[in-house]
Order: sequence, then C-alpha cells, then structure tokens
Amino acid sequence: MSTAADLPATVLTDIEGTTSSISFVKEVLFPYAREHLPAFVAAHGREPGVRRWLDQVAAETGADGDEAVVRTLQQWIDADRKHTALKALQGLIWEEGYRQGAYAAHVYPDAARALRAWHAAGRRIAVYSSGSVPAQKLFFGHSEAGDLRALVSAWFDTETGGKREAASYARIAQALGTAPGEIVFLSDVVEELDAARESGLRTVLLDRREDYPEPREGEAAHGHPRIERFDQLEPA
Repeated sequence: MSTAADLPATVLTDIEGTTSSISFVKEVLFPYAREHLPAFVAAHGREPGVRRWLDQVAAETGADGDEAVVRTLQQWIDADRKHTALKALQGLIWEEGYRQGAYAAHVYPDAARALRAWHAAGRRIAVYSSGSVPAQKLFFGHSEAGDLRALVSAWFDTETGGKREAASYARIAQALGTAPGEIVFLSDVVEELDAARESGLRTVLLDRREDYPEPREGEAAHGHPRIERFDQLEPA
C-alpha cells in the first residue's frame, strides 16, 4: 500500500505513535494528570460524572477512600494501564489543561496534512484510541495543527473493547456500517494490527523513527504493510 488510491473509503487511526508522538503523551499528558489528580478529585469528587469512576476503581481494588483511590490511579498512570476509569478521569483533567493553555496536542505535520486531504477527497476518518472519546476530541480540538475535530466522523475508545481484541474491530465495523475489508486501520502497535486483521480489516503499521529508532521490518512487522509517514499513503 503506497498511494492514496490504495486506501479504502474508511480510515481508522490510532493516536499515540501514529498521528502523534508517544513522547507528548508520556512526557506531557501523563505527568500533568498525575500531578493534578489529587486536587481534581478534591474539587470534583462529588460530581456524578467523576464519582462514578472513583467508585468503580474503589469497587474493583478495595481502595478505602478517595486518597487511596488517587494513589491507585497514580500507580496506574505510572504503569500506563489501559483502564477505562483512568482514561475517563485523565480526559477530564486534560480538559482543564487544554482550556487553560497549559499545552497543545502534538500532531505530526504529515498526519495533519493527510487527514485534511483524505477528508477533502471524501474519505471517512474514524479514531480508535485507548484514551476516552472526550479526551480524543480534546486532543484533536486543541492540536498544534489547529482544530481537527471536523475531519473525524466517528470516535471509539476502550468502551468498545480492548485494542488487542479482534471483536473490538468487528464492533467498530458494525458501528460504521462498513464491511471490515473496506476499512484500513493505522497503528504503531503490531498486536493491535494483528487483532484488526483477524477481524478482516486492512492494516498499515506506522513505524516512525521518532518513536521507534529501530525499524520493525520483516518478521517484526507481522506481515503488515509498513510506512514511516502518512504522506507515504498520499499520491506522489
């Protein structure tokens, strides 16, 4: 797969390591959420939209009180755990950071150009990330490339299912009303691509040198077409 002519009508893309750098999430967003989590819970812990997630963590872990829940969540941040409650709370904290101008979301310039070109050409763009849908919309709405939300027609997170589970991609195809073979999934994680391919989606491995200094070629790519930049999927 080397040109936009090879692309099906629907593009499903990951965010971290695909449209955007891993370092922005790891070095900016995660530390911001970790630092601001105690104050955020103290200020908003009684609000229903926050309480439901805190109670879920407490029920699952046996944490006694909000301070213990906060410590658990901070440990999960350190471990980069893909837990829906954590992702939802992180998204709420990041919303405050975006609105206060604490940072703007990193998007690779080639990704922003390609997303705009695909949208203009009539292709449908959907996003599937472990970050919550509200966090995804904040990310694309406050990016260094401007507000990109209008380019995306559908958003999916781990409430759809785990990204390494084939059934998740079947659900996405069903939600999009599109045959799996008419969707291409772009990701930097080989195991996610394996799951998508198992459900019949077409796949492309993003292997950016900024995020993966050692190229993943041959067996390491598990047979997925490999590119280093989105513009390798654009017309020459």
